[in-house]
Amino acid sequence: MPKQKLVVLTGAGISAESGLRTFRDSDGLWEGYNVQDVATPRAWYRDPQLVLDFYNMRRKDVLAAEPNAAHKGLAALQDHYDVYIVTQNIDDLHERAGSRHVLHLHGEILKMRSEKNPLKHYDIQKDIQLGDKAEDGGQLRPHVVWFEEPVPMIEQAIPIMYEADIFVLIGTSLAVYPAAGLVDYVKEKVTKYVIDKQIPAVSRYRNIVPIEKPATEGIKELFQLLDLPFGEGKVG
Repeated sequence: MPKQKLVVLTGAGISAESGLRTFRDSDGLWEGYNVQDVATPRAWYRDPQLVLDFYNMRRKDVLAAEPNAAHKGLAALQDHYDVYIVTQNIDDLHERAGSRHVLHLHGEILKMRSEKNPLKHYDIQKDIQLGDKAEDGGQLRPHVVWFEEPVPMIEQAIPIMYEADIFVLIGTSLAVYPAAGLVDYVKEKVTKYVIDKQIPAVSRYRNIVPIEKPATEGIKELFQLLDLPFGEGKVG
């Protein structure tokens, strides 16, 4: 008998407990930077060095972080369900925890691309420098989706949501679109578990099960509700 499809939408809250700060917890500032100065196309054209410096620091932060119990718990659910994770996060903590099906809506900090061609990606773990060029001659930039840019992966995420037998929302305020609109594609009859230390506005959806806890605590309650023994899985 095929496994049920368990679809997860994650946001910054799941990685916060790994030491990666969230935008919503910092009064509009991200590590002391105004988002408009480092995470928009206009910022890039105005001061690419500042943008590169910012994301080079973010890359170091991600490489120093470790998957937490929530990341590992989602990976462990693969023993019981066909798990697909759609994440707004640009870190690789889901993958390092062992999750096999991860779609990054907003790009990946450990990749870079030409400013001329968003489809040509390169792996990167070190810093990107001003003057580093892609094969097409374009300056290399982080492979992340900035505010005011389109979110091309949203088209792949929509059918994943629609096919969910069980849905889990973790660590997102549902404030950033189009990602927040993905919940609309989950079928009404599907049970929707919402894990967050502050439950977002989900009253318009049916079959909501709120778990008002941080991700690492909420994942344990999710296992209880699914009648499963809690296990964090293995990193790798």
